[in-house]
Amino acid sequence: MYPKNTWYVACTPDEIAGKPLGRQICGEKIVFFRGPDQQVAAVEDFCPHRGAPLSLGRVEDGQLVCGYHGLAMGCDGKTAAMPGQRVRGFPCNKTYAAVERHGFIWVWPGDQALADATSIPHLHWAESDEWAYGGGLYHIACDYRLMIDNLMDLTHETYVHASSIGQKEIDEAAPTTAVEGDHVVTARHMENIMAPPFWRMALRGNGLADDVPVDRWQICRFSPPSHVLIEVGVAHAGKGGYHADARDKASSIVVDFITPESDTSIWYFWGMARNFNPGDTALTATIREGQGKIFSEDLEMLERQQQNLLAYPQRNLLKLNIDAGGVQSRRILERLVAAELGKEQQP
Repeated sequence: MYPKNTWYVACTPDEIAGKPLGRQICGEKIVFFRGPDQQVAAVEDFCPHRGAPLSLGRVEDGQLVCGYHGLAMGCDGKTAAMPGQRVRGFPCNKTYAAVERHGFIWVWPGDQALADATSIPHLHWAESDEWAYGGGLYHIACDYRLMIDNLMDLTHETYVHASSIGQKEIDEAAPTTAVEGDHVVTARHMENIMAPPFWRMALRGNGLADDVPVDRWQICRFSPPSHVLIEVGVAHAGKGGYHADARDKASSIVVDFITPESDTSIWYFWGMARNFNPGDTALTATIREGQGKIFSEDLEMLERQQQNLLAYPQRNLLKLNIDAGGVQSRRILERLVAAELGKEQQP
C-alpha cells in the first residue's frame, strides 16, 4: 500500500553514469538512462522483441540498446532501430516522468498526466555552498511504513544504536507530536546531558569541547509519500539548545528518502547534511562512514520485524505514546492511497 501519484527518489546520478540502471519502483520495473542531451529518461524495463530487460543492455548516442538482439529504443519509449528489421509497427514502451534535482533522480510511477515537477520538495541544503552532504543507499526487505515508524520514533536509538547515538536520556525525554496538514512533526529535547560518541565526534569537528554537558534535540519531519528529514544536534548546555548560535553547537539534517520497491522491500536513500565546516571533506567522509554504520544497524531489526509480521498477520500490535509520529504518518498515507483508489474506480 503506497501512493503512486507522487515523486520518489529513484537513484543518484552516479548510478546512471554511462550505463542504464534497472530498478523496480512501487512495483513498476523501470530502466533509467541519459538521452542524447544527457537528460534523464525512464522507460519500462522490457524489450518489446523478446521481453529481455533493457537495463542489461547499453546506452549508445542517447538510445537504449538491448543486450539480447540489439533493439534500440529512444527516450520516448519508441523503438528506433533493430538490425535487419523494420520497426515502424513495434509497440511503444511506457515512459515515466523523471527529473534530476538536488543531487537525486526523481520518478513519478503513477498517472503520468498528473506529474508536476514543481511538486518535487525543495531541499535548501542541496543548493547551498554553506552545507555539505554525504549519503548512501541500502536495499532493505521490509514494508516502507516500517522504516517510517522507525524514523518517527527515535526511542529505539537507546537500544539499536547504543554504541553511537543512543543514550538512556532519550527514553526519559517524552516526545511531542503535531500534525500540520499532510506533514507530521515529532520532537524531543534533552537538556544538560553528556553527548554520545557520534555527537562528541561532531562537536570536535566544529572545534568544540566534547567533554562538557550539552543540550540535544531531535525533530523528525514526515512528508508524503515517504520522506523523513530529521533536524538533530547538540549545543553546549545553557547556550540556547536548538536555537544556540552556530559557534556553540553541532547540528545537521538527517536525510531519509524511502522508496518502495514492493510491498515488502524498499530502496533507502540515507545521508546527513550539515552546515558547519562544509568545506572539510575529511569530516564529511567521517560523518558519512559513521551514519552508514548507524543506519546499517537498523537493517536486521527491520527485516526480522517484517518476517514476524508476515508470519503472524493476525497479531494486533500495541500503539504507545512514543508511536504517535508513525501512527499519524500512516493515517496520512492511508488517506492518500484511498483518494487514489477512489479516483481510479470512477467510471
